[in-house]
Amino acid sequence: MTAWLDTVATLGQRALKLLRGIGHAAFFTLDILLAIPASLRRFSLVVRQIHAVGNLSLVIILASGTAVGFVLALQMYYALVTYGATESLGLIVNLSLVRELGPVVTALLFAGRAGTSLTAEIGLMKAGEQLAAMEMMAVDPKSRILAPRFLAGVVSMPLLAILFSAVGILGAYVVAVLLIGVDAGNFWSIMQSRVDVWRDVGNGVVKSFIFGLICTLVALYQGHETEATPEGVAYATTRTVVISSLGVLAMDFVLTALMFSTP
Repeated sequence: MTAWLDTVATLGQRALKLLRGIGHAAFFTLDILLAIPASLRRFSLVVRQIHAVGNLSLVIILASGTAVGFVLALQMYYALVTYGATESLGLIVNLSLVRELGPVVTALLFAGRAGTSLTAEIGLMKAGEQLAAMEMMAVDPKSRILAPRFLAGVVSMPLLAILFSAVGILGAYVVAVLLIGVDAGNFWSIMQSRVDVWRDVGNGVVKSFIFGLICTLVALYQGHETEATPEGVAYATTRTVVISSLGVLAMDFVLTALMFSTP
């Protein structure tokens, strides 16, 4: 009986800790949203952070998009040629990239590259008491440090996802048309006739925007709430990747069910 009560008490403590964490994260998000107008008055800070989290992520995004396009074209061709449906290769590649692979893979890469960078940067500022020093000087760290990075992540993610999908389609074209020999006119024409700008491309952009919110908020929260030690910062960067990745994959299922459930 005692062991059972101890188990219930432990579960209750963990549930309360989880609820406190969710509530604290919600108030943290609200504070950042309220700090956005003040950060927009220093727009140069936002531009600088867009360069840091967006431009500096271009290499891995473009390289990964090209590789995914290569592999996707090969795999889809081997599957479709069995049924004599290779004329649908361009359509399947395009829909796969703009609907799913572009937003999701970009978000995972963003979490691994830019998200960890944001967490480590904010965590080191906290460890060096720079955030506390700003508060002592009556400077709000959320409007001066966190909000510009939040805006940069939200703006950069859809742009990176679009570039990922674009280079992926070009990579698929190289493999399908130039290497395998699929008809180029058929490859492009079926895309133009069957891909809807708002339903397919637009929903992919909406997905990437929401993924940008998730990845950036998780990175900033983990950095802001980390222990002010080297071990704490290292652990926070690991949590950023894990939580962001799980959040992106879970939200992708929800958004896909909502966006594409009806023809």
